[in-house]
Amino acid sequence: MSATAATFGHSAAALKRGGARGWLIASAVAAVLVAAPIIALVAIATRGSGDVWVHLLTHVLPTATLNTMLLLAGVGAFVVFIGAGAAWLVTAYDFPGRRILDWALLLPLAVPTYIVAYAYLDLLHPIGPIQSAIRAVLGFTSPSQLRLPEIRSIGGAIILLGFVLYPYVYLSTRALFLMQAAGLLDAARTLGAGRYGVFFRVALPLARPAIAIGASLALMETLNDVGASEFLGVRTLTLSIYSTWINQSNLPGAAQLALVMLAVVVLLVVIERRARRGQRFAGRSQRTAPAARQRLTGAKAALALILGLIPVLIGFGAPAIHLLIRAIHRIDFAGLSGTIVNEAANTVGVSAAATAIAVGLGLVVAYGARLDPGRLGGVLLRVASLGYALPGTVIAIGLLSPLAGLDNLVDGISRGMLGVSTGLLLSGSAAALIYAYVTRFLAVSAGGADAGLSKVSVTLDHSARTLGETATGTLRRIHLPLIRPALGAAAILVFVDCMKELPATLLLRPLNFETLATHLYGEAARGTYEDGAVAALAIVLVGLLPVILLARLSGPTILRQGRLDS
Repeated sequence: MSATAATFGHSAAALKRGGARGWLIASAVAAVLVAAPIIALVAIATRGSGDVWVHLLTHVLPTATLNTMLLLAGVGAFVVFIGAGAAWLVTAYDFPGRRILDWALLLPLAVPTYIVAYAYLDLLHPIGPIQSAIRAVLGFTSPSQLRLPEIRSIGGAIILLGFVLYPYVYLSTRALFLMQAAGLLDAARTLGAGRYGVFFRVALPLARPAIAIGASLALMETLNDVGASEFLGVRTLTLSIYSTWINQSNLPGAAQLALVMLAVVVLLVVIERRARRGQRFAGRSQRTAPAARQRLTGAKAALALILGLIPVLIGFGAPAIHLLIRAIHRIDFAGLSGTIVNEAANTVGVSAAATAIAVGLGLVVAYGARLDPGRLGGVLLRVASLGYALPGTVIAIGLLSPLAGLDNLVDGISRGMLGVSTGLLLSGSAAALIYAYVTRFLAVSAGGADAGLSKVSVTLDHSARTLGETATGTLRRIHLPLIRPALGAAAILVFVDCMKELPATLLLRPLNFETLATHLYGEAARGTYEDGAVAALAIVLVGLLPVILLARLSGPTILRQGRLDS
């Protein structure tokens, strides 16, 4: 026993040698890059905004905060209701079409919130296709004879965002439902609980951690939204930050509003942690069969299929088909614009660059945490993952001072050594945009790399290091071949997230530099919906990549693993 302990201790100590310190230093650099915008944001806010802050505090902040809280509460309730209900539908019941519905319920994830708002503003316009069709069926000839409730409202924003973001709750809750052993549910039934009792008294309480995780992600996306809120006429904190900076040219005021939003983010994280505290479910699903699904036939089966298809059609089907029709009309009329091609190249270029950097840094911090688990490496991994909880507007404002300071430093060195001014190298350039993307989505790549590394037994590290291999050599020769699928999946997710990111892109893009997302934003602001349909459709088609990946990885994979990593 003592010999084994001594051997293990020798192996563990070996992990600290051969470049492990270098990996921790590199992890610290990545963590500093993520933390820099937050520190700079506080510094900018303390400068004071003069009389503008009085105006913001009196006329902007109360309305924006109230609208944001109402939007978060409404979207939160909506995504929990739709997501948890859909998850129970496909895991507890069996009916024709269930297998298709199982992955189709993920499709709204492919459509950014601002594109859904963009599409439905056109679809539900008083002279749009939906209201025109209803009037034709009812025999009305004028929009004044029949007009649906205005979608440009906070209620409309809650419904549309809810139908787009419910898959976050659906995915995590469905995974936990699949892991619940049949014995638990059967025991509840033998004690007299019916199907509804089993759901509300057993399955749903056990799924609270998964619901909390999914709902928190949906609310983070709601906070980050700027396009849908503006299109639908809802003045949120995010939109107020954007307008304060761009329209009023008051950066300190925008930073002060961003700190208020940051406080909301912290509140959401605290609520999510408290919701999960003491709510852990430990099962041995690899040794017990999942609960048998109840077979539905006839009218019940048809009703189940219809209920499952409603969120898919509203959140994905209707806007995707509408965009496809509009895009075809636009291309038939004017051809494929060269501007769209250039904007697509810009989008792919900055997204690919950000993805490569994010995946590289994510691997660095994940491997640093493996070399020093639970200590400095683990802390650095958590700090480097903070960016995903920060809305794009907050990151964009926080980046201004660090980038300007770095530009001034390089310019000063160049003047002193070469007598040449370098000017602005990072501020107002594509590099600033890439930095923002990496900061925001580093958590995705780090999480993917960490998940992949966790599947590799540490005994392989010990064996390689006792044979004289360095930390870097162990990663290159052992870990990278094994975690390549995890890194590939993380790269796809980061790339698509970068393509869809709107707030940070609007605030940091260089002059005369447009992406597909900003092009769509501009067309919607002008009301020329057909002109933006091609860009919107391109974003949706690319957004299908992670949905296909999630559909392939979820479900049976979770059952094979026998656990849910939350």
